[in-house]
Amino acid sequence: MQEINSRWHQTVVYSIVGVMLIPIFATLVYSLSSRWGATILPDGFTVKWYTELLTDPRFLHAFGRSLFICIASLILSVILVLPAIFVVFYYFPKLDKLMNVFILLPFAVPPVVSSVGLLQLYADSSIALIGTPWILIGTYFTIALPFMYRAIANSFEAINLHDLMDAAHLLGASSSKAFLLVILPNLRKGLMASLFLSFSFLLGEFVFANILVGTRYETLQIYLYNMRQTSGHFTSALVMTYFLFIFILTWLASRFSQGVKS
Repeated sequence: MQEINSRWHQTVVYSIVGVMLIPIFATLVYSLSSRWGATILPDGFTVKWYTELLTDPRFLHAFGRSLFICIASLILSVILVLPAIFVVFYYFPKLDKLMNVFILLPFAVPPVVSSVGLLQLYADSSIALIGTPWILIGTYFTIALPFMYRAIANSFEAINLHDLMDAAHLLGASSSKAFLLVILPNLRKGLMASLFLSFSFLLGEFVFANILVGTRYETLQIYLYNMRQTSGHFTSALVMTYFLFIFILTWLASRFSQGVKS
């Protein structure tokens, strides 16, 4: 009976996954087809659309801009969030509950509302931020904050922080040196998992990029939006390339997360 239930559950799960993979597979086939009109199957297959995409300077520039913004935002997150979590867990552990409330605030305010507020705040400012990548780096930092804090906090909970710090102090290390040489290596997998997860999420962000910078600093999502009126085959190749990249990042984050749990 238990074996029958197990097979039934596997059948349901595999069926759901199969249904979810149908549009992805159809998009892949369409991106590889030379022409697909009124027939059930394509007239032929080609990698022409992928070649055009990967040799398009506009795509390469948009991809590079997205990488720059995401990496800069994550570096800023690590510099600010990691020491803050260490201070909370080592010196003020009771603040963890309060921090868990604060990190949810970015999800409480819709991106459209935040974007309009930022436009009104910096439109007449002497510092030109609207339309520049710097305002996106700041907004992406707030988006990555919940993912970074929760993943790194879980890593702090998995290690015996106070015992490690006490042992380092007994050996003559200062708190900062103990953090860099003892605590940080134990957080490596959790930190990498949070970075990959945050990066895959930030790379797909559209609302802030569209409202705050638009075509003045064309990112990958803005490029995808602007190219929607071109060939459907080319757009499908772009979507599949983007999907593959996100899939690899998500898989890496999952691998690191499993390493943290083990």
